[in-house]
Amino acid sequence: MTAAARVPVTVLGAGPAGLAVALKLAKRGSFDVTVLERAGTVGGNAGSFEIDGVRVDFGSHRLHPACSSQILAEIRGLLQEDLLDRPRHGRILLRGRWVRFPLAPRNLLINLPPSYAFGTLRDAVSRRRKTPGMETFATVLERGLGRTICHEFYFPYAEKIWGVSPGEIDAEQARRRVSASSISRLIMKVMRGALGRGTRSGRHFFYPREGFGQISDAYYRAATDAGARVELNTTASGIDVDGDRVQVTASGPNGSEQLPAQLVLSTIPLPALALALAPPPPQAVRESIAALRYRAMVLVYLVLDTNQFTEYDAHYFPGSDVAITRLSEPMNYASRSPSGTTVLCAELPCSVDDSAWVASDESLGELVVGALDDAGIPPEVPVRRVVTRRLSHAYPIYTLGYREHFDRIDAWVGGIDGLLSFGRQGLFAHDNTHHTLAMAYAASECVDDQGRLDRGQWDAHRGRFESHVVED
Repeated sequence: MTAAARVPVTVLGAGPAGLAVALKLAKRGSFDVTVLERAGTVGGNAGSFEIDGVRVDFGSHRLHPACSSQILAEIRGLLQEDLLDRPRHGRILLRGRWVRFPLAPRNLLINLPPSYAFGTLRDAVSRRRKTPGMETFATVLERGLGRTICHEFYFPYAEKIWGVSPGEIDAEQARRRVSASSISRLIMKVMRGALGRGTRSGRHFFYPREGFGQISDAYYRAATDAGARVELNTTASGIDVDGDRVQVTASGPNGSEQLPAQLVLSTIPLPALALALAPPPPQAVRESIAALRYRAMVLVYLVLDTNQFTEYDAHYFPGSDVAITRLSEPMNYASRSPSGTTVLCAELPCSVDDSAWVASDESLGELVVGALDDAGIPPEVPVRRVVTRRLSHAYPIYTLGYREHFDRIDAWVGGIDGLLSFGRQGLFAHDNTHHTLAMAYAASECVDDQGRLDRGQWDAHRGRFESHVVED
């Protein structure tokens, strides 16, 4: 098939999902694939960059063993020896005491605060009935896990991450974010992990030698080698729909370009996609777009003149007494050789209307150092430099009734021929990278060589996506 006869396809977003679907379609030889990415690099929130010679990520990222064997094999093929198999080595601060994460029986017996342990045991033997009224994140979790675990861990952590009280969060959040929904299941999960049963054990993870963004970089190179075109610093400033024809206006450094596309595959936030469409969405859809909420995040990087801050890859802070939610040390993820410099990445969820969103690097650095002091782990050496990054769409917030609004937008976008929204942002999901890659592979399978999308097959895949549970 000649290049002129290829079916034009435009992909919006060069994160893992967008690059993976571009690769799968470009390799088939039937498509002329163009990827538009508004940033100057690929990877999106799953990318990496360098600070003072240290590769860092946009927060704490891992490739989990739950990744499908097909996708994991392809990533291995792309990264070769650069895909490392690493042990998980984190910890959680509970009532002033550190507990290993993933949870381990012996460590729990030694380090779990006695009042926490006794409260959990009391909750385990208590019978909890379903309360009348609307189910929420709070009611579902407290019925399954009991008061102690919820009020000491899940509820304060949820409020820090999403910025709303647990009673204002939809019950769907509990299913998507908490894999062990009862104390008995939690115990079984801990014991299975301790015994290392199965290839999906949460005791280890995969991580690229040069940072998590190396996965996206590898897909990018493979996609371009297969013939896809990736345009960086370029946005889809308009998407015109005329019957079964879709035309994307790409605005980049060299001006605007019209990209007639038989198929547009979008991984950008669903509300942003809907607002970019012409004709514009009806009033009810616009109201639903306004109702969907995202949690932002400021990432604060502290550069320290030392080989290592601690031995741990991640520290979790569920309590309200510590301002940040998680601290990671990228050097420990890849086990890189000591260089005299390490970087800490602190995660500070917020709203784009919060003062933290516009705060100076200096004040944010002071906030993080203060938080580490509150946690009892202040840096032993001065902070040489503070670098910040901001993510406006870090997490979708599943407020009560969010599903009605999402379904309305999703149905309207899904009714447009030649347009498909998928991926973490495209489906308003909390999913891990291996989930979004599974969506990309599924999307490519639903496109025939004439660029027609099999909606029935895609709907079947969507049903399976509903079973995704986030791996922490």
